[in-house]
Amino acid sequence: MIFRMNKMTAKKSYFSPSVCILAWTMTLIARADAFQSSIGTLPRHSPINVHRSTQTSMNRGRDVSLGYTGCNDRLNSCLLMGSVEGDFDANILNKNVEEAQAGSVKALLRAFYKFCRPHTIRGTILASFAGTIRALIDTPGAIANPQWAVRLPKALIGMVALLMGNAFIVGINQIYDVEIDKMNKPFLPVASGELSKKLAWTAVLACGTIGPAIVYNFFPFLLFKLYMAGWTLGAIYSVPPFRTKKNPILAGLTIATVRGFLLNFGVYYAVKDAIGSSFSWSPKVAFIARFMTVFATVIAVTKDLPDTEGDKANQIETFATQIGVDRIAKGASLCLVANYIGAIATGIFAKAGSFNLVPMIGGHLALAGALIFHYLKLESESLGSIKTYYKHIWDLFYLEYVLYTLI
Repeated sequence: MIFRMNKMTAKKSYFSPSVCILAWTMTLIARADAFQSSIGTLPRHSPINVHRSTQTSMNRGRDVSLGYTGCNDRLNSCLLMGSVEGDFDANILNKNVEEAQAGSVKALLRAFYKFCRPHTIRGTILASFAGTIRALIDTPGAIANPQWAVRLPKALIGMVALLMGNAFIVGINQIYDVEIDKMNKPFLPVASGELSKKLAWTAVLACGTIGPAIVYNFFPFLLFKLYMAGWTLGAIYSVPPFRTKKNPILAGLTIATVRGFLLNFGVYYAVKDAIGSSFSWSPKVAFIARFMTVFATVIAVTKDLPDTEGDKANQIETFATQIGVDRIAKGASLCLVANYIGAIATGIFAKAGSFNLVPMIGGHLALAGALIFHYLKLESESLGSIKTYYKHIWDLFYLEYVLYTLI
């Protein structure tokens, strides 16, 4: 963050606050991962017993669960998702289901946390922090005269609204995808029975009502319209008769629009409005909106890689089911490499002073190298390897927001 005091301190003040804030945010995310992992680690050869309606019976060495054999291997492979899907112990998950159904507040809060899909929460929080830092850096005097007593509460209110919108979208998806999730993601709270459909609907309706109300009452009407555009796209992604997720192109466009453009533009615009500065398309904001829209499109495609079995069983057409896991992973990796090359080229050919070239060129070169490294380790026939590959794509997505504050 540049304080414009003098040339000797400008560089130091640019890096230090933004790095510290992002480091603090990543620490919170790591602690959330630790909390999620505290649910347990699945023993490699333990029997699976998710809940009463989907129990595994070990009968003469045959593993039967969720209506098909071989579920033990599938659930064991879920461990490799790490920060994306969460580790779990089947026996502890059973206990959590029983506690939640018995009305334990702690168990219900834990179920709601999982219901919100923590890996999407991290993306939303990082986008909010990075967009806020970027807007403050781009506005002369905003950091020197922060007026935190006024702006911090509004920023927190905005964060709550974003998280509620996130919970609404991922929650309504779990309600309508419960049968698919019993095959693809049996550890999710609605699929496992940890959260009843009644409570899930209560949470979704509450988040889907309170979130828009917050934005309508505390932010400009343009942001309310953008918020409701994302709200609507997120809803019709899962809700019949629209259910745009059944069309891979519409599904990709939906996720790319909401998580790529609307989120990044909306946060930046909201912060500029809060500090009394008019919005303008700076090179950095234009870059991140474009870059993350492409990245979100890739996520929209690769998220289906581990789910081909359940999607085929429920007649959900995805690029992964139509074209194949290996080709989609290769195509997605090439798209991301092209995206990184575009970022590097933007840094090289942009007008002098538009970007800080070290993170813009060097940072994206390093992330492109990490992507290629993880792709080369991918074994398309191994579900565990596919999940690990998908996890690393989300890790790169998170890291891009760190670069955003530095470019």
